[in-house]
Amino acid sequence: MRGMCAAMLTLEAIILGLSVPVMISVEDVHKTLAMALGLGLAVLCVLVAGSLRRPQAYLLGHAIQVATIALGFLVPIMFFVGLMFAALWFGAFFLGRKIEDDKARWAREAAEADGESGPV
Repeated sequence: MRGMCAAMLTLEAIILGLSVPVMISVEDVHKTLAMALGLGLAVLCVLVAGSLRRPQAYLLGHAIQVATIALGFLVPIMFFVGLMFAALWFGAFFLGRKIEDDKARWAREAAEADGESGPV
């Protein structure tokens, strides 16, 4: 789960960094605001991707998705881009959790099978 979520946040950081020139040149957002939002969220994505060992980091990842969608109020296409990344994030989160649960179950079943067929 951690690897897939980190990959999503890393890709999202790149897109958020690339959104800064769009905000400034296309949507006439003030440079300071555009850089603070775009680059701030991009840096936050990278920091959260690196700290996904902690459960609280996933909550920050969810918040980043909301903030990315909210950028759509400044750059309308970000509604779509934000929703796309939110779908990828939640897909990685829930699919990763399911994979981890399945691996734990398989390991438990294998340990039980080894215990049953142990020394006679």
